[in-house]
Amino acid sequence: MQSKKILVTGSSGLIGSEVVKFFSEKGFFVHGIDNNQRANFFGPKGDTRWNQLRLEKEIKNFTHHEVDIRNRNLILELIQKIKPNLIVHSAAQPSHDKAAEIPFDDFDTNAVGTLNILESVRRACPESPFIHMSTNKVYGDAPNKIKMNELETRWEYSDANYSLGIAENFTIDQSKHSLFGASKVAADVMVQEYGRYFNMPTCCLRGGCLTGPNHSGVELHGFINYLVKCNLEKKKYIIFGYKGKQVRDNIHSYDVANFIWNFYQAPRSGEVYNIGGGKDNSCSIIEAFKIVEKMSGIKMNYDYTDINRIGDHICYYSNLTKMKAHYPNWDVTFSLEETIKEIIIANRNLI
Repeated sequence: MQSKKILVTGSSGLIGSEVVKFFSEKGFFVHGIDNNQRANFFGPKGDTRWNQLRLEKEIKNFTHHEVDIRNRNLILELIQKIKPNLIVHSAAQPSHDKAAEIPFDDFDTNAVGTLNILESVRRACPESPFIHMSTNKVYGDAPNKIKMNELETRWEYSDANYSLGIAENFTIDQSKHSLFGASKVAADVMVQEYGRYFNMPTCCLRGGCLTGPNHSGVELHGFINYLVKCNLEKKKYIIFGYKGKQVRDNIHSYDVANFIWNFYQAPRSGEVYNIGGGKDNSCSIIEAFKIVEKMSGIKMNYDYTDINRIGDHICYYSNLTKMKAHYPNWDVTFSLEETIKEIIIANRNLI
């Protein structure tokens, strides 16, 4: 693998940095694109420069490129120069709340930036697998129309068709997405189209809650990591609506990187996968409170407001059936509790 090259956008972020580490250990030369835009979106607490410096220090076969994916000419030139054997596109404006404040920046980053990279890859190395980190927000609030039961600590699907969660054939149309969700839909469909129209090996990974110890969690993005930070720092956490019983599935960033490795070895064209922890790794906010409190020994400090976030899911977890059928060697390896434990340890080291 020593001659293989991978290009990772958003390389200082959670998934990007995990992919950098994973593929460097496989012997790839790793090129990362990141301009710390997250700090501009979310302020100092969203800063990922520390992760970039860590990667440059720890990984000898890593090269950082300070490039904005919205800069079409630079992206065209860089990809033509590198001609990577694999592209993992994880750079994004990731918050549906923030998108409403910065609609041009959001669309230019998520939709136009994705097109810039796709077309650059088509011109330079169309045979190279292209993996796009999409989001479950492409489904908008349509999952909220599924019949649900209110249980003691969570909302749960009552429709048996969704006993394993949301599958990839679920509608993405005629629902409220948030502007973030809409810009990610544009990118998602474009990645599929390059796969189908140009027969390029592309896939969209529609992530649930992607998490892990290297996440720069903030209130607007990074559910588990931000919750842990609030707990350890005894800072007030705000629950937005749904009685704190809204459900998310959580997957460790390592398991995401491992799926990308499996896809790379047997790529397909224009594919879509819902990637998350599945039902077994799902939890509500108040269930997450209990797990974190038990592990840290610190009670959560929180307030509640009845006003939910626009387009927020009441209950969402990923149906992993298609992923496991196409790639039977892949599975979730980190439990929710193991993931949260890692995040607590990492954040304690930062305090």
